Amino acid sequence: MKLSILMPVYNEQARVAEALDRALRVGYPCEIELVVVDDGSGDGTWEIVSAVDDPRLRAVRHERNRGKGAAIDTAVGHATGDYLVILDADLEYDPADIPKLLRPVLDGDAEVVYGNREFGSHSSFSFWYVMGNRAVTTAANMLFNCYISDLETCFKLMPVERYRSLAVRSRGFGMEAEVTGKLLRRGVRPYEVSISYTARSREEGKKITWRDGVAALWILTRERARRAPAAIPKQRQPA
Repeated sequence: MKLSILMPVYNEQARVAEALDRALRVGYPCEIELVVVDDGSGDGTWEIVSAVDDPRLRAVRHERNRGKGAAIDTAVGHATGDYLVILDADLEYDPADIPKLLRPVLDGDAEVVYGNREFGSHSSFSFWYVMGNRAVTTAANMLFNCYISDLETCFKLMPVERYRSLAVRSRGFGMEAEVTGKLLRRGVRPYEVSISYTARSREEGKKITWRDGVAALWILTRERARRAPAAIPKQRQPA
């Protein structure tokens, strides 16, 4: 099994070097590649990324900013792994948790795994951020009659071909809701594992806003209203 770790970056000059180092230092239980897409950064992010000398890293650049969804779409196009997981470069998520997401797949217990953030005083950006995340997740549970804990989590691990089959159109942060909505509409229920999380502040570069929450609700409603496509064959679990 080979895992493609997809890292979208935008104006992360202060953090990207540490993010890359931490991602590459983890002891993964399988072969990995790190596909980094610089989404039109205007600072020194691209220079830092392109200077990293590691055969596992593949760097791609957008000439202009196109949004997280577009960056992930580009990264998926360059992925050569069997499975993928998304890892933001803002250090809110710990790449050391990725092996925890891999374990249910390697054990044959799951195909799609989400990292569930447990918000606390040390890990929440703000009251309204946490409430917004819970509202969007609750809406998904009601619309699709399921129970997931964290729709907006960055840590979504699944087969590369499964992700490609979703044909995600959202260019910005709405891709999180679209991915989950399309999975749930197809009857795919993510397996969840607890992960660590440390939110950064707006001053530190937090980019998501309430508008993204409203957009997520619209996307979930849109996906629920669509007819479910024919199921694709379940991927054989890696030995």
